[in-house]
Amino acid sequence: PVQIKEFGAINKIDFSPVPPYNYAVTASSRIHIYGRYSQEPIKTFSRFRDAAYCATYRDDGRLLAAGSEEGGIRLFDISGKAPLRQFEGHTKPVHVVGFLSDKYRIFSGGDDYSSNLWDIPSATEIISYSEHTDYVRCGCASKVNADVFITGSYDHTVKLFDARTKSSVMTIEHGHPVESVLLFPSGGLLVSAGGRYVKVWDVLKGGQLLVSLKNHHKTVTCLCLNSSGQRLLSGSLDRHVKIYSTTSYKVVHSFNYATSILSLALSPEDETIVVGMTNGVLNVKHRKPEEKNEKSQKKRQPAYRTYVKGRTYMPKQEDFCVSKPVKRVLRKYDKLLRSFHSSKALDAVLEPPIMLHTPEVTVAVMQELHRRGTLRSALAGRDEKQVNLLLTFVARRVIEPRFTPVLVTVADMITDIYQPVVGQSAIVDKQFLKLQEAIGKEIDYQEELLEVLGMMDTLFATFTKKRDTCLEENKSNGLTEIIKTNRNY
Repeated sequence: PVQIKEFGAINKIDFSPVPPYNYAVTASSRIHIYGRYSQEPIKTFSRFRDAAYCATYRDDGRLLAAGSEEGGIRLFDISGKAPLRQFEGHTKPVHVVGFLSDKYRIFSGGDDYSSNLWDIPSATEIISYSEHTDYVRCGCASKVNADVFITGSYDHTVKLFDARTKSSVMTIEHGHPVESVLLFPSGGLLVSAGGRYVKVWDVLKGGQLLVSLKNHHKTVTCLCLNSSGQRLLSGSLDRHVKIYSTTSYKVVHSFNYATSILSLALSPEDETIVVGMTNGVLNVKHRKPEEKNEKSQKKRQPAYRTYVKGRTYMPKQEDFCVSKPVKRVLRKYDKLLRSFHSSKALDAVLEPPIMLHTPEVTVAVMQELHRRGTLRSALAGRDEKQVNLLLTFVARRVIEPRFTPVLVTVADMITDIYQPVVGQSAIVDKQFLKLQEAIGKEIDYQEELLEVLGMMDTLFATFTKKRDTCLEENKSNGLTEIIKTNRNY
């Protein structure tokens, strides 16, 4: 095993799901990225004022999300250093962060007892659940359903949330403060760890307990599955990692370590196991390569060309293979956005092929410029031809529901900027009239729709079933006279 010393207790280890399978180690106020055989970090994220927690890769290995002691969530690009997004909403430390399987949303859990869902593109909170009554310290997302995620809390419960509902859809009582949760790849089985127990639940049967394992002597802190799902690993404060068979749930192997274990991860190829401990030591073990029996095979005499220099060299495990990176070609408007040329980026998406065939690209760039606060400056200072092109696009697409919220803002800005020049160009005036006409027609359509809805409500109200009513009157001398009144239809 390789021993690497970190700055503090290691609370999370996460392997990248894509080659070369680097892994992120969260300890103290830093996140270190290590290569498979490197003993020094190849990259460091240190933009945290206090402790960082739960650095987790996205499924494509390009983004990394992490919580922090001050209650914020930060999103990093693996190729950069500064955070791409910051999510503020928790009032206490955030110990749980993860990506939903649609790659565009993040879930989180904090010490303020809340579980939140965030939208990555707009960096806004979608929904917040406040159903736990103690710290939320673990969670995971379903790989089968993009709306389902699970959180575990120190209130002894595991809750399953669906982003389409306003409350949890399932609550499981673990019986001890929950330290780790894990979903099988099929999404049907849930594993929870807390106290000395590791419990397996059947989600499809409403959270039925299948098996309860008690093989550790102290609190179980972390769980992990191998790539095939046939082995379940659990790490504990008793310095042991237990490996269970998922068919019989019996211990098939055990590792012993020097101090208490806080985090555990297995590489996607099951070739490397990494364990983080309370004393800040990172323990890395590699599986030995299988030795092939070549003695029994009859060796051929090599040809002369085999002896050419360098042809017979085989790389070793500790060697670094340097490959030429594949150059990613960015679109013209993406290059201009990266270099903060707002006006030129808007010009690039106002070209006829993009406007006609992919108008969503044009609207998306406008929305990004508005988010940056540079849309007004990009729209200003244009000549007659460019203003005509802008107004033509807005007048044509503003009535489409998917574009309306953005294009209404754009139309408002254009009107404010170019109001002083109205009357100087017949072409621009004509486009303004077309825009006014399009919006007027849309308002008329909306009014007609409201009238139709009103008529339908009236019709539905008259279709209610009419029943005879019974009136009880003249209750005297213990007799009740029932008068039936019939309605005239």
